Amino acid sequence: MMGLLSWIIFGLIAGALAKWIMPGKNNSGLVITTILGVVGAVVGGWISTFFGMGKVDGFNIGSFVVAIIGALVVLFIYQKIKANS
Repeated sequence: MMGLLSWIIFGLIAGALAKWIMPGKNNSGLVITTILGVVGAVVGGWISTFFGMGKVDGFNIGSFVVAIIGALVVLFIYQKIKANS
């Protein structure tokens, strides 16, 4: 099981990469980016487990891919909610 600090670092990296990949203006700061990445890792892990492809289980390439895909989904939803408010 990953420790809290590992989840924060993992989330920061995944969130930053998702913001870099996703087109459009992303003016969120470091804290929102980290939260986006951590939530994205959870969402990505849930989606990949649901489809039988694995889960986020540590610092490895597969977990990063799953976390980034989840962060992209969360970022897309976040941008839609932010645009409507």
